[in-house]
Amino acid sequence: MADNLTQELKNALLERAGEALRHWPVPAQQPQFLKYRENAVFRIVLADGRPAALRLHRAGYHDEAALQSELAWMTALKRGGLAVPASIPAADGRSLVPLAGNARFAAQHADVVSWVEGMPLGQTGTPLAQSPGKQTELFFRIGQAMATMHDLADAWQQPPGFHRPAWDAEGLVGGRPLWGRFWECPGLSPQESEALAALRVRLRQALDSHAPRLDYGLIHADLVRENVFITNGGVAFIDFDDCGHGYRLFDIATALLKNRREPAYPAIERALIAGYRSRRDLSDETLAALPLFLTLRSLTYIGWLAQRPGTPDAAGRLSRYLKESLQFADALQIEA
Repeated sequence: MADNLTQELKNALLERAGEALRHWPVPAQQPQFLKYRENAVFRIVLADGRPAALRLHRAGYHDEAALQSELAWMTALKRGGLAVPASIPAADGRSLVPLAGNARFAAQHADVVSWVEGMPLGQTGTPLAQSPGKQTELFFRIGQAMATMHDLADAWQQPPGFHRPAWDAEGLVGGRPLWGRFWECPGLSPQESEALAALRVRLRQALDSHAPRLDYGLIHADLVRENVFITNGGVAFIDFDDCGHGYRLFDIATALLKNRREPAYPAIERALIAGYRSRRDLSDETLAALPLFLTLRSLTYIGWLAQRPGTPDAAGRLSRYLKESLQFADALQIEA
């Protein structure tokens, strides 16, 4: 987030945000720095007084076509009635503005999206604050909203040039997974690396056997607690930075994975599935592959660390992710 950054970097990011805001018709202001992870995100105020979010996109993570495609889908979902951010064009009508590289930052893109009022469902690593009954209610609504999102995606005509990453077999367990070669993550012992490499082969075989029967299309791909907001009207989804084509079970697995240590987890899982099924078909045959997708999702976090070795507490995270992934694999009876 923002708390572990040096003041020098914060000042540089605020200056960069001011550079970006020259392209939007907004009053002079000091943007409120919110977070700096894949993107730097700021709260700003539009000319009419409404809050909005300014995003400085991480250089090299997505190209212009992919960023334009993300904004197009978010805006289409918003128009379809889903509670998500939508693009707010710059003064010249562009939804995405390039920022030239300088002594501190590489060339990157900036955009502004509408503000979502609410609070995150929770924070990873911290127990959920809601009562068990409230958790069940919220996850039912999350399941409903997820199903609506998938319905809207299937009904939407993608514009020419639409391009987003694919969370398919190649993107999950291929030679170059989207979030990194998890079996080569720094910090793994030779034996652990060998075990994960062998597990990858077996998971690919399992996924290939399930794939013909699985629902596939546009997905959010990162519906963790921080990206699900509790609002006055229900729930909202934010941060579509990793959206793409993928198996719909991947969205379900992502929403469930970090909640598995909650005492009410069995009820949480049942509620999310019931909410989804109240609006969209999800067969028992498809749902049988959920443990596989929980395993695949768990491994992506090791791949994420592989590409970011300087992440705080990388060793501790790697240990937790490795233990979790191998436990999932054991439950699948896929030898590592």
